[in-house]
Amino acid sequence: MKNLLTLLLLFFSVQVFSQQWIDDSNFDDKIYKNEQCIDCIVVVEFWVDFNKENAFKEWNQLKGVKYFRVDIEKAPNAKKEYRVRMAPTIIIFKDGIKEDMFKADLSLECPTDLDELQETIEEIKNASKF
Repeated sequence: MKNLLTLLLLFFSVQVFSQQWIDDSNFDDKIYKNEQCIDCIVVVEFWVDFNKENAFKEWNQLKGVKYFRVDIEKAPNAKKEYRVRMAPTIIIFKDGIKEDMFKADLSLECPTDLDELQETIEEIKNASKF
């Protein structure tokens, strides 16, 4: 019984906290056609396997956003459209419109941290409130 409970908890924790991946086949649907909410903030991280150590690691702590990761090898069209040259690159969208972008430099380190990213998200959310 204990083993069964452990397996169930592991399964559900993986389901809840699993990373959501998108590619060229569903990029537009996830970014532009998000009819589930109004004033939605979507954060997309362009990622590459050889530099996974420098990926944004605190994605599950972001508040009030949908967060997706894009393997640049599986999304050449999105990579080209948003001029992603380095990974990680993080783009913030609001209602399908690119609002801000954080690009890695030649060091290939993550270009932002949780506090800066969350602060930028809050600024974008509040910018439309008068």
